[in-house]
This record gives sequence, C-alpha cells and structure tokens, in this order.
Amino acid sequence: MASTPAAASTGSERASAGGVQSVERAFQLLEALADSGGVATLSELSTTSGLPMPTIHRLVRTLAQQGYVRQDTARRYTLGPRLIRLGETAGRLLGSWARPYLAELMEATGETANLAVLEGGEVVYVGQVQSRRSMRMFTEVGRRVQPHCTGVGKALLAQLPEDEARAVLGTQALPAHTEFTVTDPEALFAQLATAREAGYVVDDQEQEIGVRCIAVAVPGAPTPTALSVSGPEARIRALEEQTGASALVPVMRQIAQRLGAVLAP
Repeated sequence: MASTPAAASTGSERASAGGVQSVERAFQLLEALADSGGVATLSELSTTSGLPMPTIHRLVRTLAQQGYVRQDTARRYTLGPRLIRLGETAGRLLGSWARPYLAELMEATGETANLAVLEGGEVVYVGQVQSRRSMRMFTEVGRRVQPHCTGVGKALLAQLPEDEARAVLGTQALPAHTEFTVTDPEALFAQLATAREAGYVVDDQEQEIGVRCIAVAVPGAPTPTALSVSGPEARIRALEEQTGASALVPVMRQIAQRLGAVLAP
C-alpha cells in the first residue's frame, strides 16, 4: 500500500538529512537570533532564518517555555538566561580540547598561547597555556575584551563579512587603550583585509604598552575562533624574524589547522 505524504512524514519530527527537523529548526532560530545581536522580532527572525511564521511561532513558544529565549517589553525576542550555563560549559570544554594544541604552541615559541572566540560583540578568552618565563603575559580565561585592539579580536573580525564585522564594532567611537590603538574604523578594516591575505594579524602594543601579539584564525571551528601568542614586544619580534621550520606564522597556522579539524562539527 503506497504511503500518503502525511504517512511518510511526521511533521515537525520528520528526519532531515539524518536529523530531526524540528530540532534543526530550533537551533536555526537560535543562531538567527544570535546573528541579530541577541534581539529580534518574529518577522525579523522569519526573514533571517527563512522559516515560515507558523513554524517560528511554535518553536519560539517552546524555546521560551524552556528558558532558552524570552520576550521583552517591546515584544521582541531575546536569547534566554538558560543558554548562559550551556555557553559557559561549552567554553570550558573548548579550552580543554584546545589545551594540547596551546601547549604545543607554547613549547614551540616559549610564549603564552591563547584561544579566543567572539561572543556578543566581545572577545572571550576560552583557553590559555602560559609561558614558563618569569616575564610573561597572563590573561584570565573568561576575560572579555574589545576586538579592535587585540590580535585575537582582529583575527576574529577578519573571519566575518565586512557588514557583520561593522555591526560587531557598532557605531560608537573605537576607544584607545594605548597611543598605538587603531581607532579609525577604515584603518582597522584595511588591517583586516591585509590580515586575510597574509593569514595572520598583529597587535602591536594596541591593548597594552610593551606587549605584542600574533594571531591566526582557527579554520573549520564551528564559531569564529582565533589562536595567538603574546609576550614582550622584543621577544615576539625575534620570533617573527625566524625562518625555516621554526618560522612563527607557519607553525601557528599548522597548529590552528589541526585544532580546527578537531573542533569541526
């Protein structure tokens, strides 16, 4: 007996490419909400996700009941507080998975190795292996910094389409943390274009005087992710001058590629 379309599918529970369609669509909505800065109306979600409005109504209602989204006083939907615990746990795990690669990078360079992601318009450090040297850089895991003045931040921005990167930076003036901080958005985007071509980006005392940082993207990671080494300016410049098998950027990119393969969904 031939199956009818209704019998061949179970509506929101039918499989899509081996998955459950309703689950896929729920995460699609959460991603669309995150891409919009964490706040959006139902019509905006429909436009960005491409899902029909009845489906969005059903999924948003379920997500709200579970605390993963909430409605504000302007009847817009925002990411819910229950996601915080998931994000914090995922961040800790990301740092744990990356630790062997960070340790390898620290051993290869002698300098502190860092891993960071972009979250809510800020750079979040999710992993670090410190240099063994007495004079070393230290950034607390979980610390949030602005992207325009850090190596990892610029490496993260360079992975985004320009309109998304501009949205991350916002419309306010870019604050100067040192006399070397790039505060002109157009100069910053010129740096990002150069970074895409060169495969790495530099923070030359832009966050802190005397500190230089080299950062590269982690290709294949499920969210924009960057790897960096940071240390006193003179020592990092000496690393940049090395050639052959120990050349800094090729070593960093090779480690980043292997880490990206592990993190890839």
